[in-house]
Amino acid sequence: MQFLTKLRFFLLAAATVVAASVPAFGSVFISVGFAPPVLPVYTQPICPGDGYIWTPGYWAYADAGYYWVPGVWVQPPSVGVLWTPGYWGWGGSAFLWHAGYWGPHVGFYGGVNYGFGYGGVGYGGGYWRGNSFNYNRTVNNINVTNIHNTYNQTVIVNNNVTNNRVSYNGGNGGLQARATPQEMQAGREQHFNPTQNQMQHQTYASQDRGQFASVNHGAPGMAAQARVGDRQNFTPARGVANDRSANQQQRIANGTASGRMTAGETARADQRQANIDRQVQADRNANGGAMNRQERQQVNREQNGASRQIERENHNGARREGGGGERR
Repeated sequence: MQFLTKLRFFLLAAATVVAASVPAFGSVFISVGFAPPVLPVYTQPICPGDGYIWTPGYWAYADAGYYWVPGVWVQPPSVGVLWTPGYWGWGGSAFLWHAGYWGPHVGFYGGVNYGFGYGGVGYGGGYWRGNSFNYNRTVNNINVTNIHNTYNQTVIVNNNVTNNRVSYNGGNGGLQARATPQEMQAGREQHFNPTQNQMQHQTYASQDRGQFASVNHGAPGMAAQARVGDRQNFTPARGVANDRSANQQQRIANGTASGRMTAGETARADQRQANIDRQVQADRNANGGAMNRQERQQVNREQNGASRQIERENHNGARREGGGGERR
């Protein structure tokens, strides 16, 4: 028994030393001596299709420190399962990573308010009915033209307002939430590991210098993506140079859903926005995650032009017709 106790202590100590070389998906053996940054504020990309479930962004850890893994819509490993996000929790001497998982019910995720239905306890973003997932439009960005299984229900966030962006449980300044009996039961159910796409998604984030807190100071340029690997359609954290991209993508989605923009207009508007987003990302990659004044001014001019075009297309009298045709 004494030998086992010493072995467990050794493994935990070793994990603290080699944490940077261990992927963030895994057991609590990832440990860091200082807390992760606060959660960035960002807009959720529009759901790419029926059956996708939102998985919120989170801070992972590598050699260069904490880096942001963007929130993303993913396809679950099977019908009927929900995502329990991972979270950082104070373990008495370090912050330990508790990995996310798929299961029939949502378990404990530290009381962290990840938003978009993950308000600290459970999940208010949707539920399964048979083989169909029903989306709560109150907290999800859904195009009702393409997805019809939706409903509207207010989601109450239990966290104290001052703690709404805290990203960890326990320790100095951390959330003091504890697992409920229901969450503890969910933790004992059969679980599925993150999908291969989710693993790749984290790997992509770890290879992007601009995602590291040491570079972006807590405001990642790519805070959320519509799909794994989709670097053309993403939303930044509030306060970064291309924050307007998220707002204009929402205007495009609203125009499409209301019928004010035709399929062709939507496609052209999406392409304009994707070109601007690619330019912004290229500028950041070339400048260590930042943009200079001239680059910001250029992007602002291009966004102004795109905004005017969206406005015209929303008020030109065009409507979608059967078969995707357009009329003026």
